[in-house]
This record gives sequence, structure tokens and C-alpha cells, in this order.
Amino acid sequence: MELLDRIDTTSSMPVYMQVANAIVTDIESGTLRRDRQLPSINELSESYYLSRDTVEKAYQVLRKRGVIVSVKCKGCYVSESFTPGKLRVLLLFNKLSTYKKNIYYAILDSFGEDAETDLQIHHLDGKICESLLQESLGKYHYYAIMPHFDKNMEQARQAISKIPHEQLLFLDKNFEGYEGKCAAVFQDFERDIRHALHLGKDLLGKYSRMVMVYPDDVPYPLEIVKGFRHFCREISFEHKVVGNGSREELAGTVFVTLNELDLVDIIERSRAEGLVAGKDFGIISYNDTPLMEVLENGITVVSTDHEKMGQTAAYMMKNKLKDSIKNPFTLIRRNSL
Repeated sequence: MELLDRIDTTSSMPVYMQVANAIVTDIESGTLRRDRQLPSINELSESYYLSRDTVEKAYQVLRKRGVIVSVKCKGCYVSESFTPGKLRVLLLFNKLSTYKKNIYYAILDSFGEDAETDLQIHHLDGKICESLLQESLGKYHYYAIMPHFDKNMEQARQAISKIPHEQLLFLDKNFEGYEGKCAAVFQDFERDIRHALHLGKDLLGKYSRMVMVYPDDVPYPLEIVKGFRHFCREISFEHKVVGNGSREELAGTVFVTLNELDLVDIIERSRAEGLVAGKDFGIISYNDTPLMEVLENGITVVSTDHEKMGQTAAYMMKNKLKDSIKNPFTLIRRNSL
């Protein structure tokens, strides 16, 4: 093992992680064979002028990854269960909604047999994120994180800061302070909804106002509200933002709903009043799902392409790209507008 040739002291990746990765590379290339004992911590430390603590941390990482095992009185060996060449990825999502599942399955399909992928949910809580990352640090090649948090943000930030930039990928949104430093496939929530609504402004002539139903109980990015208001001001259209459960007049109103429960409530009210979506009032739903294609003869949506997001993320991880890519977002016209 010529470790010194592969240690970059200017890298943001800690030296012990570089040592661990170099050992994995030697195993995958056949330089280190399964039936050969690995050098002891002292031997590796002395041979490559590394601190004993650095080598010990590297071996701890390899044990956590399942790359090596310790045999009592004999030393360390390559684990029989270790599969060389497979990318190990942790997906850390904020929740598992229908559209987040689309991202997950797109990543799995894109990886195929080339990766081992684990999924964890942090439920928008930075403390849970911190705990999950502490348990998994060193076990994966990549950490793909959705950085949506509504509490304990600083704890999440501290935990994420311990992951080398080369192993980070942010999904669904950028994380402040990391722009351009690591990979990302993101939505620009404010600009996206503003642009998508402009694509459908020709359909608004038969309506007198727009109402966004912004849930009180489920956190969505506030940038969505900003983009909605910006669009309405640009075209001088009467508008307001209300919480879920609000009983706004239906006739002549275009409703923008973020939550399927609010969408169902509006549809139930319209049926009770004998009103038809796309004629007497309008509906635009946020995020496309198969349900939107069949409900009320088709619900118009503004949506990112969740499948594309997953495919792009998988491609970037497989090819070790550090680009920051904005995911496509558009208006899909159906009969409810």
C-alpha cells in the first residue's frame, strides 16, 4: 500500500477517512487479498508516518462499514461479507410522502445492482438528523440529505459539517453555506412556482382572484408563498393566503393547494354547492401524483419532476460529480383550471 501518495493534506476529508478509503481501494483492486492479514495499527503508523490515532480511527471506520473484521489474537482481515465495488449510500429524507417515494425508487432503479442504499427519515427534526448521522458516519460513500428542518436546525448543521464535502449530496433544496461546495439536486421554490404560474396565466381570465391554502400543521417552504404572491402582484391579480380549514368562497376563485386533504375538502364543498372545477372555480395543486391525473377529470398541477431528481442524484453519486443542478419544474395543464 502506497498510502502517502494518496493522502491530500489540503482536502476537507479527514486523513483517517482518506486512509480508510485507500485501504478499500486496495481491496477492490486486489492489492489486499481476503486471506492476508492487514498491517497492525502500529505497523501502518510507523511505515507511513501517520499518528497511531489516525490509523485507529481509519480501522474503526472500516469495521463500521463491514469492510474488515478483527480476529482475536490474530489481527484484522477483510470481511467475507464485504462486496467490493458497490457504492454505499445513505438517503436521509425529511418525510416519506408519495412524491418522496418517487425520488427514492428512481434512485434505486438508477443504481440497480451497483449500490447498497439505506433510507432513514429525520422528520424535519435536526436532533433526529444528528443522531442518525452520528450512527452512520464512516459507513457510507455518500450521504444524500434533504435539508428541510423546522426545529433543532443547528444540531443538524453541526452533524452535517462532519461529513466530507466529497461525500455530501443535498436533495430537494440547497443548504445555506454549502452552495458550490458539494453536490446538490434542488428546487428553487420561490422562482419555480412563480415561473410555473406564469405558464398558465392565460387560463385565469374567467376567475376574479387566487387563494393559496397554506397548511398550518404541515411545514412547507415559505418560499412557495413568496413566489405565489410575487406572481399575483406581477399580473395585478387579487390574491390571499389562508390556513387549512378556511371557508373561502369557491365561485370565481382559483385555489392553489399544497396538501391533498385541503384539495379533497375543496372538491367536497364544490360538489355540495353544484360547482364544476375548471368552469365555476379553479384548482392548481402543488406536486404531481397519479391521483391528480384521475381526480375530477384531471387536476392542474405545478410540480417538479421527482423521478428526474432521483435519476440525476444517482448519476452524480455514481460518477462522483460535485455539480449543483436545478431540477425541472413546470405547470401541467389539466381540466381543473
